Order: sequence, then structure tokens, then C-alpha cells
Amino acid sequence: MITQLNERPQGQRFMTDQTEKIDLNRRDFLKGGSMAGMMAMMASGATAFKPADANAQSSKPPIGPPVKFGVIGCGYHGRDIVGTLAVLPNAPVVAICDHYGAFLRRTGRSAPEATKYENYKDLLADENVEAVVVATPSHQHKDIVIDALKAGKHVYCEAPIASSIEDARAIALAAKNTPKQYFQAGLQYRSDPQRHFLVDYVRTGAWGHSIFARAQWHKKTSWKRAAPSNEREREINWRLNNKTSCGIAGEIGIHLLDANNWFLSGRPSAVSGFGSNLLWKDGRDVPDTAQVTLEYPDGVQSYVDITLCNSFDSEYEMYHGTDSALMVRGSQAWMFKEADAPMLGWEVYAKKDTFHKEVGIYLVANATKLTTVTGSGEEAAKASPFTDTPLWYALEAFVHNAYVHQSGVEDFIASFGDTDDEILGEYLAELEGSKKPAAGYQLGFEANVIAVKAHEATMNNKRIELDDSLFALG
Repeated sequence: MITQLNERPQGQRFMTDQTEKIDLNRRDFLKGGSMAGMMAMMASGATAFKPADANAQSSKPPIGPPVKFGVIGCGYHGRDIVGTLAVLPNAPVVAICDHYGAFLRRTGRSAPEATKYENYKDLLADENVEAVVVATPSHQHKDIVIDALKAGKHVYCEAPIASSIEDARAIALAAKNTPKQYFQAGLQYRSDPQRHFLVDYVRTGAWGHSIFARAQWHKKTSWKRAAPSNEREREINWRLNNKTSCGIAGEIGIHLLDANNWFLSGRPSAVSGFGSNLLWKDGRDVPDTAQVTLEYPDGVQSYVDITLCNSFDSEYEMYHGTDSALMVRGSQAWMFKEADAPMLGWEVYAKKDTFHKEVGIYLVANATKLTTVTGSGEEAAKASPFTDTPLWYALEAFVHNAYVHQSGVEDFIASFGDTDDEILGEYLAELEGSKKPAAGYQLGFEANVIAVKAHEATMNNKRIELDDSLFALG
């Protein structure tokens, strides 16, 4: 059971500001923890403006009672996760696990009080651990996630949740069939407030209707790491092996592909891919450059290109509508209006940045027209209320949602007894409005299917129909 926090940390305030104490009654928490009031719609005037209370961002509010974490997988991303949890309120890391001693020792420096395990089953047996983050190679996720759910742990699983559709389906079914535990897939953009703000804007119809989307990830890096032995080198470079990896189209592209699906409000009916190994001739059997096209039933398409050969223009997403286009870079976003688009009024006063011959309206989520932003785009970005990393927001959502979920389970059992899981699942579904936005097992599975098929397409330079049966959990 997730423990209660007895007193407020120094210099922090509770997210809802509806109580002076953190040890909330469960029902009070569920009523006050909704994200609904935290998102502002573009149509109601949110534009290039900073919050009236600029000092409100100086400290992070606690996000609920503490959730004690175990982190399984202490590679580069695992260390990033441990570091992020260290700055999250109420997310103590009490255990870490990796079978490679060097990784375990290095990560342990960021979590000196955490118990260290070399076998993940020993960590799952630790009763002090309430939730786990699975940050191992994707082809190792299935057994770990299923065992964690069986052990009664809430699970955050990095995306892709598996390297194959079969393993992803097994994970999703396990999460579906263990409703007492909360499961979240590591599709970080799904918890990003800026992107939620922009999706809400798109849904208003103010940008017209969808034309196409495109996104890119460019970073010149070999993606290969050195190791003290040939065996360890093969193990640590699993991303370069087609048998253990979804390649760059799946391992990296999954986030961009999922974001495109989200913005375009659809599931693709086909995927095409082209991949080549253009620079890194080191024995890898996955492309270092890939282009993926998603086709949607309404004729709209999205395009994603990824390369390890060049860093120019880094990473961004573009969403094109008949009345405007949106550009997203990290926590920053801009809107480019068409000359014949209807005037909405607020854009006259908004902060504007010049891109070559285009003028973009700088967008800040959850802002009002009370105070205008001054300075360049970079300076304006500092005024944004949402400047943390997507990983931070995803893990924040996990902590919050795990507590809401656990509280709902406890309330249900107290009221109705420990009855069948189907009825419990229906009860928990009613709590969704109290949770922060995040990707559950269904979204995680569907994104995984698309990522795996995108990788298959880039490996074979072909087009693949995405039949509805691929997305069925059974």
C-alpha cells in the first residue's frame, strides 16, 4: 500500500491548493486532483503570455503521498530516470537493479540509500518497493513487467514496451487483467502539458482541418557503446541487432509516430518505410537512417525521418492545417496562420518570432492575456510554466496516478469487498478524470504495433497494411 505523507516538505505547496495537509482523505484527493482546471484552451485566449505569478514556478509542488520506487535497468536511460525521480517530490528510489555491476555502482551514486540488486526478482520481492520503472532493453520487458504486476507492483515501462507485437500484447493483457496495479507506458509526450494544450487547440477546429504532419529526429551519433568484452559489447549494443531491437524507427521513432497519431486523431491504416545504413559500417544490421510514412483512412499522411548521420535541425514536429500550422520544439511551440484564416483577436497582441520569411506566434500553454512576454523566443521560453522534460512530466503523472489508482482500489474493497476484477476495472475507469494524462496499456500497445511495423517497413523498404486485427488484444 502506498504510504501517507505526514507533513508538507519545506518550501512546497500541494498541487490543488485545496487543503493545508498532505495526508488527505482518499475521496478528498480524488475530488481535488483533476487536471481539468490546469489546461487552458487556445480559444479562450491562451497565447504568447506568461503566468501572472511568475514566482509560482520557483518550487515544485508535492504531487501526493510518496510512492517508493524500484528501478530495473541502470544503463544510460535508467540513470536519467533515477536522477529525475530524485528531484520529483515524494518519489524516493528505495531499490535499483542491474546485473552489470558497473552500471549498478554508477547509478547507486544518485541513489545512495537504495538497496542494490543484481536480479530483478529479488527487487520484486522487496516489500518496501511499491512501484517499479522498467528501463531494461525492450526485448527484456515482457517477463519483468508481468512478474512485477504479479508481485503487486505498479509499473512504468519504457517505450517501446516490447520489441515484438506478441510480447507487447502479452504485457498489455497482463496489465488489463491485473486492475489492482497501475500500468503506464513510457510515451512521454502523452503527459506533456504543452502538447496537451496544443492538442486541445487543434480539437477546437481553429486551425481548420488536418492536411498532414511531419516530424524529425536528427543526431549524429553511432549509437554504439564500448564494452570490456565481446559478450558485453553484444549485450550493451542490443539496439543494433534486428533480433533484439525495433531499430531507430521503433526505439526512437515511436514517440514521434505516436505524437502524430495523437494530433491527427486517428490510427493509421498503412505504414511505408525506407531505411539505409549510410555512415556507420560497423556490423550493425539495422538502418542508421530511416523515413516512415503513416497513411490514415481520411487521406491524411504523416512523415517521420530519423538519422544517426547528421544533427542539423535536431528534433521537431510540424502539424499542418488549412488555416494554420503548428511547430513544436521541446517545450516551445509556434503557430503560423494562413493569410486567409479567420482572425481570432488574441493573436494581435501575441509575442511573435520570425522564421526566415514566416512569422510565428509564440504559444505558451496554460497562460493568460494578463501579462505579455518580452524578449526573444529563448527568453520567452523561460517564462513558460512548463519547462521540465517530458520524462519529468511522465514520471510525475505516474506517481500521481499510482496513488489515485491505489486509493480507488482500497475504496472499492472497503465498500464492496474483494470481488471480481471486471467489476473493479469498471469502478476504476470512473476515476480517470482524477488522473493526470498518461499512456496506459492500450495506447502503449497500439503505439508498439505501429513502431514494430514501421521498423519492419524500413528494414524491407516496403508498404505494410495495418489491419485492425493487429491491434486486437484478444
